[in-house]
Amino acid sequence: MLNRLLSYRIIWANIKSFTKITHSRNRFFPTLSILYIVPTPIGNLADITYRAVEILGSVDLIACEDTRVSKTLLSHYGIEKPLIAFHQHNEHKQVERLITELKTGRSLALISDAGTPGISDPGFLLIRRARQDALPVVALPGPDAATTALVTSGLPCDRYIYEGFLPHKKGRKTRLDRLIDEERTVVLYESPHRIMKLISELSERCDPDRMVAVTRELTKTYEEVIRGTIRQVSETLQERDGVKGEICVILAGKDYKE
Repeated sequence: MLNRLLSYRIIWANIKSFTKITHSRNRFFPTLSILYIVPTPIGNLADITYRAVEILGSVDLIACEDTRVSKTLLSHYGIEKPLIAFHQHNEHKQVERLITELKTGRSLALISDAGTPGISDPGFLLIRRARQDALPVVALPGPDAATTALVTSGLPCDRYIYEGFLPHKKGRKTRLDRLIDEERTVVLYESPHRIMKLISELSERCDPDRMVAVTRELTKTYEEVIRGTIRQVSETLQERDGVKGEICVILAGKDYKE
């Protein structure tokens, strides 16, 4: 396996301006005009694939959520490429620019601050437009907080729904009310300063013995999973001065019992 990887690196070094290497089926594919969706680590910088590093090192441009955050990752792997800021405040305007770059024959990698672009992060608009304009889109598998949290929660993974972030105000009550009768496991994102509000809202609407897991800082030094009934998790969080870090909440389906 090591010899195989070394061979790939030697070939890639010689022709990286014209082609990219994929580790599947030993084939070469031209990078021109391709939009690559590249997942990045959700915390631990080591959680990135060889293929992702090679693609980031071979494309012409990288569109990223926050250039400062992305520079830390790219610098860690010795990658220097032109960066274009692409985030929720400018993505409508930047889509046209990025599509133009692709149509002129340049290759582009899309990354977010952490995880897979398009999953509660900018990306959907660009990917949709590329598909509509019949431009090649290649999505790499990789990290995302929702799947990681779901698997580590110990709650059923065979059937689940991803809700992402709930609305802060308008529509929040309606969305929460729908979760009461949900039979599948529910995956939610929440910010540290609103996690107590969310648990309180779930306590008011759901059976207090319904299972829930609050995960935070996944893959990082202070990774933690607070798991139990809604009542137990609420009591645990109330004992703390506050909760820090990136948070994902896994709510069991209404009929699940342990």
